[in-house]
Amino acid sequence: MIKILIADDQAMVREGFGALLGAQPDMLVVGDAADGEAAVSRSRELRPDVVLMDVRMPVMDGLEATRRLSTADAKIIILTTFDLDDYVYAALRAGASGFLLKDAPAADLIQAVRVVAAGEALLAPSVTRRLIAEFAALPAADRPRPAALNALTPRETDVLRLIARGLSNQEIAADLVVAEQTVKTHIGRILAKLNLRDRAQAVVFAYETGLVVPG
Repeated sequence: MIKILIADDQAMVREGFGALLGAQPDMLVVGDAADGEAAVSRSRELRPDVVLMDVRMPVMDGLEATRRLSTADAKIIILTTFDLDDYVYAALRAGASGFLLKDAPAADLIQAVRVVAAGEALLAPSVTRRLIAEFAALPAADRPRPAALNALTPRETDVLRLIARGLSNQEIAADLVVAEQTVKTHIGRILAKLNLRDRAQAVVFAYETGLVVPG
């Protein structure tokens, strides 16, 4: 059973998402919060598997709440709208595992919760493109290449590059002409070697170290 906490300052959003997710046989909505501070305290109290986190909330915003929960076991899905896309990079740095547009179809919300609960990251191509644009806009600087990258095999390095470019496991498998299960194995090893929590952190790592360059 996937335990979910919904953090949003709009009661209608909390109730609507709660009713939808609560109707799923493998999901249980354990609580909700109307601001970021409450989201942090409720998460620590209820220990959900997934937190749906709005960005703009009173008392404490969703980014700060995500930072404070980044060491917790809960996976965080940022609820966003197109005009909040500039939060993408900051949210990934804060520890978010994925993003979901608030006007996404109901089926997308349900799938997003399952994907993130299973330990995968939820990075739509549009989000990855935005992330790349964020990096392209940063001042050019020589980024250090961490020694940790030396622990990766050439094939694992290739997989990390493709993850950072927004490819799915299926697309990576096709690109490298290997089985999808092989790709999953490579990703598991990459995350373990680099001490990363999930695919979202891998994308940030790849750009920050200069392994992948925007453009």
